[in-house]
Amino acid sequence: MSIRLTYGPIDAPAELAAFQATLFAQGADAGAIVSFTGQVRIDGGAVEALELQAYPGFTEASIEQLARQVAQDRGLQAFSIVHRVGHVAPGETVVFVAAASAHRRAAFDGADQLMDYLKSRAPFWKKSIERDGARWIEPRAEDYQDATRWDASKETSP
Repeated sequence: MSIRLTYGPIDAPAELAAFQATLFAQGADAGAIVSFTGQVRIDGGAVEALELQAYPGFTEASIEQLARQVAQDRGLQAFSIVHRVGHVAPGETVVFVAAASAHRRAAFDGADQLMDYLKSRAPFWKKSIERDGARWIEPRAEDYQDATRWDASKETSP
């Protein structure tokens, strides 16, 4: 289980290969690996960059707490989260998430839930640098709704 913040580019195929190699080396019996790669959108040419800030130590610890809960809830054998901080240009990868489990549904749900929590609950401060100025970005209402569906599913699961 790995969480890393980086100022440098994220090579998603290399991250996935490393994740798979680590699983194999550890003898994990994962039948399913799901990955997600998020990129900065151009948004019609208006966005010149995103700037993401994190509080070192605190941000990783917060993400780890959320991710370990997801791993327990979904039965994940392992996960990997790599998130950019600093200046990220359109088209660049801003986040990579991988989840491994014995079966596909748990891996899909685990990766989805990890992303929902990263979008709505992880302590990042995001600024969109646009042609006409800069603005701070807050999670959208949909981001919060996506995250709360997992809370609801915990309450109804056996």
